[in-house]
Amino acid sequence: MRVVVTPDMLATFEELGPVHSLYATWSMIRHMELACRKIILPYLEPDEDAVGYSINVTHLAPTAVGDQVTARARVVKISGRKIICAVDAVNSKEKIGEGTQVQMLVRKDRLDRFSNPQRADASLHMRDRS
Repeated sequence: MRVVVTPDMLATFEELGPVHSLYATWSMIRHMELACRKIILPYLEPDEDAVGYSINVTHLAPTAVGDQVTARARVVKISGRKIICAVDAVNSKEKIGEGTQVQMLVRKDRLDRFSNPQRADASLHMRDRS
């Protein structure tokens, strides 16, 4: 996946403000995780989804606003419910990051219970009445 670095992708912390005017590590990791998600989506069953489980990335080089970043991912292993991807990112000059990202397969109904606790509670109460 490709992005052009914009000011909202720079290293800034809510309570500390801007750190520097370069592409933030958290932005790079976000784009790497998106690249991973895009490659697995076509293979998920209708009742499946995947969530981020872990990431191990090294930020190797800086990137300025306006430069293009390409985040790439490839599946290297599937182990049970874990999908392990190798990730890297390059700008117009060099490799800027590399590592691994792991996603965990989950059932959509399980995710729904976590994201909509009131609905899950109501569902449990309805089952209790039957």
